[in-house]
Amino acid sequence: MKRIYVCENEVTGLFSALYDAWKYLVPDHGAECGIRFRGHLEQELFCEYTEVESNEKKALSVERMILSHMGWYAYKLIYQAALSDDPDRGDVILGTMLAAREIPDSRRIMDHLGNAQVEQTFELSRTVNNETTRWIELIRFRELEQGILYARFEPKCRVLSCVAPHFAERLSVENWMIHDAVHEEYAVHEAGRQWILVSGEHVDEDRFSSYSAKEETFSELWKEFTEAIAIKERKNPRCQMGHLPLWCRKNLVEFE
Repeated sequence: MKRIYVCENEVTGLFSALYDAWKYLVPDHGAECGIRFRGHLEQELFCEYTEVESNEKKALSVERMILSHMGWYAYKLIYQAALSDDPDRGDVILGTMLAAREIPDSRRIMDHLGNAQVEQTFELSRTVNNETTRWIELIRFRELEQGILYARFEPKCRVLSCVAPHFAERLSVENWMIHDAVHEEYAVHEAGRQWILVSGEHVDEDRFSSYSAKEETFSELWKEFTEAIAIKERKNPRCQMGHLPLWCRKNLVEFE
């Protein structure tokens, strides 16, 4: 009977499920299992379902195993794939890890794109990387009354941990916060310190709607600037949507 591990829809939960699935599969090569996420579960016939709680120790153990046996490059792609919104990413990553055991040099597993699971891992990683690049270009900070820089965005994939390091380097002397409103995560940075990722906390968003007087002025100037540089005769909505999809525009100052 196929065993399905059901975990939280986030990286620690997924890696915890990978830990349990790996322990179940390695001793028994004839076993079959899969990974599903709470909230995205479709019941299958003749399956045994096992609930998995998010566990930091299990997740770190999986990270160490991937780094040790598959190398940094494979870990980077697997981690990015884990951030995607694909409901089958658990099975894809597990399949990639199992495939690495079957080749002489497991550190070269990501070169084996002929393997369907490896190819899918690579594609999921590329999707996350592309969205990360897009949001690094599009995230807009606004200054709150308290002097904190605040940005809100709504990504498809869980890319906040990929986006935050860029701004930690560029805005190292500022107090700022980036809010992923889809996955309810916050990247919080105190001036001169390391940024941290906060999740599972409910924050009253009304606190983020009071902007400083200086911010209001600069927002209006920015809107006027974007209108002034536009050339009406060369307006091309289809081309614009290719670079700036409609789903990205909700939290951009110039589209308010």
